[in-house]
Amino acid sequence: MLFDQPTRAAAADDFGHLVHRTPHAVLPPASAADVASAVHWAADHGLRFAPQGRRHSVFGRSQVDGGVVAEMTTLRTVHAVEDDRVVVDAGATWRDVLAKTLPRVPAGLPDYLDLSVGGTLAVGGVGAQISRTGALSDNVLEMEVVTGRGEILECSHGDLFDAVRAGLGQIGIITRATLALVPAATHVCRHLLVYPDLPTMLADQRLLAGDDRFAAVQGAVLAAPDGGWTFRLDAVADTEADLTGLSDDRRHAQVVTMTQLDHLDRLAQLERALRANGQWSLPHPWLTTFVGDVVVEAVVTAELDRLTPADLGPFGQVVVSAFRGRAVTSPLLRLPADSLCFTFNLIRIPASGEAAERLVAANRDVYERIRDAGGTLYPASALPMSGADWRDHFGPAFDRFGAAKEEFDPGHVLTPGYEVF
Repeated sequence: MLFDQPTRAAAADDFGHLVHRTPHAVLPPASAADVASAVHWAADHGLRFAPQGRRHSVFGRSQVDGGVVAEMTTLRTVHAVEDDRVVVDAGATWRDVLAKTLPRVPAGLPDYLDLSVGGTLAVGGVGAQISRTGALSDNVLEMEVVTGRGEILECSHGDLFDAVRAGLGQIGIITRATLALVPAATHVCRHLLVYPDLPTMLADQRLLAGDDRFAAVQGAVLAAPDGGWTFRLDAVADTEADLTGLSDDRRHAQVVTMTQLDHLDRLAQLERALRANGQWSLPHPWLTTFVGDVVVEAVVTAELDRLTPADLGPFGQVVVSAFRGRAVTSPLLRLPADSLCFTFNLIRIPASGEAAERLVAANRDVYERIRDAGGTLYPASALPMSGADWRDHFGPAFDRFGAAKEEFDPGHVLTPGYEVF
């Protein structure tokens, strides 16, 4: 384990740059056995333990004040690749995986390729194809897990499997995963459709959620130059799709053919721009949630009325994307009761860090309004959550979750940053 100040300081930061908790030590494991030994060591010394992948948390969830952090990126081998599955270490990124699997891709692939496999599975993993494939955690076939007891276990079903998928690292540390693969075209056709208002965009999203003309559809609300909002759908198909029945402003529609990898790596351009202007290192007070179809128009309209373009930032956006709720089967990835759900995310990228504390408080207010409207939280969000909040969030799944905690991590050693237990 490493005890030097620079290594510990790096482990005390994440993509959010909002919370900083310095660990006592950092472990760069060479194997699952190293992780298990370090968990035992931490427990014997009364310390807490958490894994870190690419540190893309936005609120310090994988940090441990005075505890031990496992730097999981040292475990990043992509192992056996078969027609329908791939075995991969938890510290590998999705970019690493695609380099070995294309033209097949992991089912449920997230939108950003530089997340780690283990970190994504721990929160669920939501991408543009969720309506067709479900979340990433719905498409993991088997996992190797180090529990809070320091045991190395394999699971493909049962209580441990269900408690680790989207389980926020509370029950076990994922060290290896077997993921389902699906075929993918070498090229795709990307359709950018512009709408005059929110209701028209939502109506088309409902229509598209009911058919299969697009493999992936994402909706976005962006600040317009005149101070208002622009509404847009980003829809992808293997070939140019039939747009019959859609109500977009066809004069502004754009259709572009690109390679599959360019499409999957579409956020790289935004990352380069943020790194170039220094905003990558500024706080990222993001909020990610799910809202039911019945209330989505009212909820989004009300929040847009409260939101200012400055708080969103020139590179920020509001994500509003429809998906079929039944596509998600992971018990701990909580959704509204509606059969059609929407992601509703505030991707705030303000031009300075001065408003960060205020925006975190605003996130909490937004979340409470969404929760009161029957919505739920996607835990990769920048806001404080108490144990009572988490119990309310997990609802009927919490008792089984808590029982798994007592069975597999009775000393409450693992991942305290979420403050679930």
